Parts: sequence; C-alpha cells; structure tokens
Amino acid sequence: MSLSDADHELVVEEIGREPTRAEAALFENLWSEHCAYRSSRPLLSAFDSEGDQVVIGPGDDAAVVSLPTHGDGEEMYITMGVESHNHPSYVDPFDGAATGVGGIVRDTLSMGAYPIALADCLYFGDFDREHSRYLFEGVVEGISHYGNCIGVPTVTGSVAFHDDYEGNPLVNVSCIGLLEPERTITAEAQEPGNKLVLVGNATGRDGLGGASFASEDLAEDAETEDRPAVQVGDPYSEKLLIECNEALLDEALVESARDLGAAGLGGASSELVAKGGLGARIELDRVHEREPNMNAMEYLLAESQERMVYEVAPEDVDRVAELAERFDLGCSVIGELTEPGTNYVCTFEDETVVDVDAEFLGEGAPMNDLPSDAPPREERDLPTVALEEAFEEIVSSPNCASKRWVYRQYDHEVQVRTSVLPGDDAALLAIREAGTGLAFSAGADPNWTDAAPYEGARAVALENATNVAAKGATPHAAVDCLNGGNPEKPDVYGGFKGIVDGLADMCSDLDVPVVGGNVSLYNDSQSGPIPPTPTLALVGVKEGYDAPPLSLSGEGTLVVVGDTALEGEADPRLGGSEYTAQFGGTDRFPALPADSTDVVETIVEVADADHVLASHDVSHGGLAVTLAEMVHEDAGASVGIGTTEHGTPARLLFNERPGRVVFETTDPAAVREAFDGVAPVTELGEANDSNGLDITVNDETLAYNAADIADLRSVIDDELA
Repeated sequence: MSLSDADHELVVEEIGREPTRAEAALFENLWSEHCAYRSSRPLLSAFDSEGDQVVIGPGDDAAVVSLPTHGDGEEMYITMGVESHNHPSYVDPFDGAATGVGGIVRDTLSMGAYPIALADCLYFGDFDREHSRYLFEGVVEGISHYGNCIGVPTVTGSVAFHDDYEGNPLVNVSCIGLLEPERTITAEAQEPGNKLVLVGNATGRDGLGGASFASEDLAEDAETEDRPAVQVGDPYSEKLLIECNEALLDEALVESARDLGAAGLGGASSELVAKGGLGARIELDRVHEREPNMNAMEYLLAESQERMVYEVAPEDVDRVAELAERFDLGCSVIGELTEPGTNYVCTFEDETVVDVDAEFLGEGAPMNDLPSDAPPREERDLPTVALEEAFEEIVSSPNCASKRWVYRQYDHEVQVRTSVLPGDDAALLAIREAGTGLAFSAGADPNWTDAAPYEGARAVALENATNVAAKGATPHAAVDCLNGGNPEKPDVYGGFKGIVDGLADMCSDLDVPVVGGNVSLYNDSQSGPIPPTPTLALVGVKEGYDAPPLSLSGEGTLVVVGDTALEGEADPRLGGSEYTAQFGGTDRFPALPADSTDVVETIVEVADADHVLASHDVSHGGLAVTLAEMVHEDAGASVGIGTTEHGTPARLLFNERPGRVVFETTDPAAVREAFDGVAPVTELGEANDSNGLDITVNDETLAYNAADIADLRSVIDDELA
C-alpha cells in the first residue's frame, strides 16, 4: 500500500514541498483506514458516549468509567478498551493473537490503570475445515500464553464459526483495568520542555507497515508474503513493563503516556503531541535498538512490541531511567516537547527526515463518502426437520457446543477477583476496593448480523445486557469493535452502516454509554467479505460479588420471562438462528421488545432475589440450548413448551429472540408479579434430581440424560483434545 495520488497532492499542498520518504510512510500509515477511520468515522457519531459515570470517553487509548461504591468502599475507576488483530492472526495465529492481547493491555497501562481482566471474541470459518481448526488452535494458544504469562485473567468472551470467516478470521480482545482516580493519566502532551522517554523492549524491524497492512484486503498469499508485517510478542517483557508502569505512577513520574501500537513510534509520539496542541523534536538515533543499520523509516514505523512512550519532566528523567533499569527494560530519552505552533520534527544522523504539523498528520486525512446498498429483507422459506434431529444437530453444533476447550487453557482466577467463572452468561469480578461486583460480557453473533445487520446488531447489544442482568448486574458502560469487509463495496458498506446504527440505537435505548471502541475494515479475502460483526464488550455493576449460577439446583420451578414472539405473531421467527445455519432456509429476524430497558431492569431485580436458584439467558440455539446447558449430573428438569396454535415445535424451541431469561425459582408468583406489565412469564416445568432433561413441545417429547447432553456438547473437545 502506498499514499494515493489524491492524498499525496493534499500533503504537498499543505507542507509546500514533496514529502520525504519517512514523511510519506508516516502519512501512508496514519492516514490508513486502520488509524484514521476514513470510512467509519462519519458513522460513529451515532453512538451516545456520555453519562455521569463517564470520566474519559472515546479518543484516548482507553476509556475511563467511574464505579458505584457500596459499604465502606472507596471511589474507583475502571478503564475499558478493545482491539482487533484480525489480519495478523490469519498470517500468524499465535503471534497475531498474542500481540493483540499485549496491545490492549498497554492501552490500559497508558491511562494509569492496572489490567485485571481480558475477554476474547473469536470468529473462524467452518469448524469442519482443517484450516479453520489450525487458526482456532493457534489463536487460542497465543491468547492463553500471553495472558497467562502476564498474570491477567481471561474471564469471558465468545467463539463463533461461519463460512464467511474462512479467508479472514477475527480476533477481538478487550481489557478492563482498575484505576485509582488520582493516578489517571492521558495521551495528551502537557508541557513544552518535557522530555519524551521510550521505555521497554528494543526496537527491531518486526511489524513494519502493520497499520497499512491492516487496511487492505487479505491476498491469497498473505500467510507467507505478509508475515513481516506481524509483530512478535514477549509476554515476560510485558509483565516487567506492567510493573515498571506501576512504579512510575507510584512516584508520579508520568505526565502523559501512549503505548506503541499501530504505526509504532511515529504513530504514538505524533498522536500524543497533536492531542496536546504542541510540537516535538525527536532524535531517532537515540532509540534503543536490537538490529543493526536501521533507517529512519524503520525506527518510526516498526511495531516492535512491549514499548511505551512517556512524557517526563526534565528533573525526573534520571529516576525513570533507574526504574526502567530495575525492571530490566530499555530506556531512551528520544526528544522533547516544543511550543504550540511548532512542528513535529524527527532527525536522523543530523538530517531532518520529518517536519510536519502533528495535527495535520494525525487528523488531516479526508473522510470517505462511500455509496451503500441496504441489505435485502429475508422472507420465510424454512425446511421441515424432525424435532429430535434438530435438537441434536443444534445442541452439538460448534456454535452452541461447550467452549470449555477454550477457557480451560486460560488462567481465569489469577489476581483472585473472578467470582463467576467462564462458561456462564457473564463473568463477575470482585472489585473489593469499591465493594462492587463487576459483571463482564462480550461477543456478537454473525448469524444474526449476516441475516439482518441492523436488527441483528440491536440483538447483540440486548443479549450482552441480558447476560449481565441475568447475574443481577445493571448495565453500566460498553466498548465496541466494529468489523466489516471492504467498505468500497456498496453492499458491504450498507451492512456495516446497519451494525453501527443497530448497536448505537439499542445501547441508547438501554442507557448504556459506548465509551470507546475500535474499527476494523477490509476484512475481505479471496473467500469474500466477512459478515458485518459488531463485537460488544459490556460491563454491569452490582452490590457484592454473588450471583445466581447457570446450573440448576434441582429444587425449583422453571419459568421463562420475555416473549418468544410478538403478540399476535402466530409463528416465532427463525431468521439468523442456528436452525437455519444448520438446515438452510431463510426467515425474517425476530422482532425485539419495544421496552427493552424495562425488561433488563426487571431481570436485574429478580436475578438477585432469594427465591432465584439459577438463571440463564436465552440466545444462541434458543430454549433448546439454554435448557441443555442448565442440566448436569446432579440436577435435571421436566418441561413443556407451547401449544399447537402458537407455532411449530422447531420455532418454539429454536427461536433466538434475545431479552429472555430462564429462572429456576421457588416462588414463580413473585417472578410474575415483578414482570407484571413488563413481559410475560411462562411456567415451563420443574427442576428435579433426575440428571435428565425431558422436553414436551406440543405433542412431541424429547428425553436426554446429562451424559447424553454432555456428549452432544463436547464436539470441540472431542476434535481438539
């Protein structure tokens, strides 16, 4: 990728001359889609990012959100960030995924926070394909290796398989950090005369051109030709950097900070300078390196990992160097900030190689005005499948099967905060400093957004909110990772616009501010574009650290709250469901409740009631999968669903309309009373100690014991163990 003719002309007009090679490379990377959001920024104003809890919203390395306090708790903030490492994870799944973790953790450090939790949302081609499984295994290994080594637990996430990810998988990683208010720093340069100090690993040639590489479609030979654009991570250095960052903050030595990610030192330093409205003078010869004979462009754009740039007062530089040495990290004083109105200047071997206005470099890229086509509306054309066959195929499909093979590789209890473990609707973290439980849910469903981008994205937001609500937590804030194909294709851009608007509208309806995010476009390959994929990472808050489990106790009545279909809709819709993914056919996407906020708020209220013994949201695979996931060796259930006039068994059992929760309760009347005027409550049957699941749908009955269900759900373990 090189600077386009139009961009080149704009640069020449602004700076009054031909750019140097280093300047042209900087503009190429910082004006790429990956850095400048040229096709997506015009759409992002749809998101509501404001709220009393929002301390720092979009635009920094990570967002900062305040937490409520309970009991004797003290005021605490969290940081929230999300990053995509899609193209690198296709070319080199282990290193591509690992460095995605490293990058989002350093975004957390640059705000002054300590990383306490990770979520991974992963999307691959058909699980039956050997190449998909190769990528899947490599990505999970990379995430687990890096996260485990740095001591940050991966506590939640999602895995989805869809044919259209075959040539371009997605790896979206989000991170939560914990932050004392007085330690908050930003990526905004503060004071002329302060020094810029590079701390961390030595700079090499790895990751060159990573930002521009992430802004192009993947070529057929990407796995070999683009490997130099993939960074190589060192988690042990990252752990040292985490602890060094803490030491620097303890002594208040940092005025501002930025992690070195996309576009390397050039990107981080110029963005920091531009945000502060200042200039800078950087001597590239001073950068500590690990390879000989590097040139100016390589110093500027290499994306070598585990590096941070700090703004430091001159009198504190020696102490910063001492602490870096204590943690066995490299340290270089590479330059200083200059007065407002001065340029961003880089020299190399006594020659000026960059001399441009930092704001123009970072913000001067013109936005794209692209045509878009609205996605077609699917009509009903469904196959008829025997109920037993449908149940077994859907419960055992990789999308609905157990993901235990993934999360058992992660250390999800390090730091001793994880109260609800992976495999439930949401993780729950104990923020003891504030007396607050923090629920964490992350994911998307490509089947939903492929079938109906706008409605599917609304459903993604509602499902994540329902996940935390089912654990008794009130949705509090979210970040998003918006993934799409080549935006220059009108149908692809139309789908991307749909997921932006759908996610924004539902988050606004739920009063959940979207405080930051990431955009990844050009996820397109010889196999075609990916489905529009709006990963949402959402947190909820509650008093205390306890929550109802997903698993049945065997002692209560099962009820489902929420409509399976809208009133007057005789046959629930199956659009975007695992049923249509497995057996073909089309249908309209399920309509969502008009009063989603009331539904979610009431779920929160009921979930923490003493009479609730278990709770589990209804989503992927419908009621069939929800019930199958709740039974186990010590508890089962006998349930009945529907009557003949309310739809076929398949549409009642496999409909995926979100915003529904199954409760096991000792007081179903209390559940009905709580939801009176909010949502219907349907009694399904009784939990018991049978270790089996009996489901009667109209006149058909299914019967499975817990071992049978576990066998059906073990497809990923069976293939990869």
